[in-house]
Amino acid sequence: MAGSRPLTLDDIADQRAYERQRDEFRRQVIAVKKLRRISVGPVITLTFESRLTVRFQVQEMARAEKMVTDEQIQHELDVYNRLLPAPGELSATLFLELTSEEDLRHWLPRLVGIESACELRVGRGDGAEVVTSTPEETHQSHLTREETTSAVHYVRFLLTDVQVAAFASQPVTLAVIHPSYPEGHAGVELSPATRAELAGDLTAG
Repeated sequence: MAGSRPLTLDDIADQRAYERQRDEFRRQVIAVKKLRRISVGPVITLTFESRLTVRFQVQEMARAEKMVTDEQIQHELDVYNRLLPAPGELSATLFLELTSEEDLRHWLPRLVGIESACELRVGRGDGAEVVTSTPEETHQSHLTREETTSAVHYVRFLLTDVQVAAFASQPVTLAVIHPSYPEGHAGVELSPATRAELAGDLTAG
């Protein structure tokens, strides 16, 4: 079982070529993200990343920053390739959807540790397999304040071969079990289309 292949310079279109394909590419990414974006409770959303979503982020970053050299784009690839799932993994960007100063002051101190408090439940009831999130190490090392958290985290879910096989055939629930976020404890069951999309990540070769 192999994970997602890292993106290379050959995968990134130059600016003129990207402008010609951007509208269609954005439509494609938006459609895929509808399957990969799951909201749990009032303020937490996870978007599961893939080569397509990461390529889009690099293309958009290069466009916004007017990057034209291989060295500039390679730097972005080195950063964003870390978001790709490894073999048997799912990789997600966790967003705290906070739109006001009041929300920031309320939630950021309360949700310290949120990056280790998400779980996938594969199956139902007491027999469900539970896979707990782990933070992406490089991003985690940059979080220097212990009394408050970040609005964006990068997390992984590492599944065993048995869990990968069950993921494709059994119900899967995404939950947030942080003590200060009881709204997420029950979780959200993934739709069959989302489950099939993510199962493709787990078995990508």
